[in-house]
Amino acid sequence: MKVTSRLRGLYAITDSRLLAEGRLLPYVEAALDGGARLLQYRDKSDNDARRLREAEALQQLCERYGAHLIINDDAELAARLGAGLHLGQEDGSLSAARALLGRKAIIGATCHARLDLAEQAVSEGASYIAFGRFFDSNTKPGAPSATPDLLEQARQRFEVPITAIGGVTLETAPELIARGASLIAVIHALFSAESPREVERRARAFSDLFAAH
Repeated sequence: MKVTSRLRGLYAITDSRLLAEGRLLPYVEAALDGGARLLQYRDKSDNDARRLREAEALQQLCERYGAHLIINDDAELAARLGAGLHLGQEDGSLSAARALLGRKAIIGATCHARLDLAEQAVSEGASYIAFGRFFDSNTKPGAPSATPDLLEQARQRFEVPITAIGGVTLETAPELIARGASLIAVIHALFSAESPREVERRARAFSDLFAAH
């Protein structure tokens, strides 16, 4: 079975508040315990030593729960850990990342709301493609650019898993899954919780949505 065939479910993405407030590891473990299948470590700082230390700890948690760690925008760190990688449109060459990380690594690509960007990403070896934002987002505020119709078009056109991101909540996720999203990427709706127990509850609720489809 290809790794990409198992890329379905909740895709948890860390945010800067978790890092600043020291909640990273307990909150991430709660999300994994609630069923998150992928975890993206997103930290734009230049503190390489801390980023390595945190990424290593997250990798151990992901291994314990059978999930995949994805590093945001740092192919060298991903290679060092044997982790996956997510690249934005200005984060470097996907082809070069594939050559560095090998054919089995999970590499995702941001495609905004454009099928042509998705086509390019798939041709360069993307394991999954990510569309968004679908709703107003705390991380990237502004008018939504992607629509559920886009998911249907992408599902008909591509075989790789499709990720929906951007302001997704428990209320809005079901339609996105029904229209073609293999993965629902969540930041605020998951990690804004007041306790690890609430993170786990939310993660489980998101994960359960996939059982119905």
